[in-house]
Amino acid sequence: MISKNLIKYIRSLELKKNRQKEGVFVAEGPKVVGDLSEIYNPERLIATEEWYKANNKSARPQDVTVTDDELKKISFLQHPQQVMGIFKIPTHTLDISICERELCLALDRVQDPGNLGTIIRIADWFGISTIFCSNDTADAYNPKVVQATMGSIAHVNIIYTDLNEIIENKPANALVYGTALNGTDIYAQELTPTGIIIMGNEGNGISQQILSKVDRSLFIPCYQKNKKADSLNVAMATALTCAEFKRQTRNSDSNKQQKAE
Repeated sequence: MISKNLIKYIRSLELKKNRQKEGVFVAEGPKVVGDLSEIYNPERLIATEEWYKANNKSARPQDVTVTDDELKKISFLQHPQQVMGIFKIPTHTLDISICERELCLALDRVQDPGNLGTIIRIADWFGISTIFCSNDTADAYNPKVVQATMGSIAHVNIIYTDLNEIIENKPANALVYGTALNGTDIYAQELTPTGIIIMGNEGNGISQQILSKVDRSLFIPCYQKNKKADSLNVAMATALTCAEFKRQTRNSDSNKQQKAE
């Protein structure tokens, strides 16, 4: 049985200030909890008896076994999925030099939790291990973001920082790309296997201060003759941009992998 104090504590973690104070976040569902548990030991699990049996696990002293109805009381999902985990917020070391060895993403004021979660999932899919987030980007450990990543938050290093400092202190040979309406057609631009791709705010794009420091500005062309679609969702734009980078540079990625082996 779950206590009232634990219910209150878990529900409090919906707020960023409480997550930061406690240094923990909530993950839900077998997929998300399972992927995170492979890398991080959960502080506590709250799960149904069926979940423990299906995963050949026994509840630890700090874990709680609940009924489906009890799980509904604490879940942030419309349809709870058997298990909830409380994990420590990971601390990732800022290593700006990584952008001369790998392709990185940088997010400038991305606000929507669903977009952020999807972008983290996209980064994971395309083998991008690091995302630099401006300090005013949505919190990656918001329950909605965590859920939208579908477990990919376990595989991507998310670092909140001043993007201006990242650009100013990056290695000289690491190019900075940015998406903008007045940019060059991405399909006509030669892209590199390393560097930083900056994606901007949902309504306003990349800030002028950041855009002025971009080495190559990119634009995803619209193929609709009447251009009825106003713009692309930032997560969709991120997927298309990453796909083109990887399409052009896949031979370089393959060579790196062979050298590593």
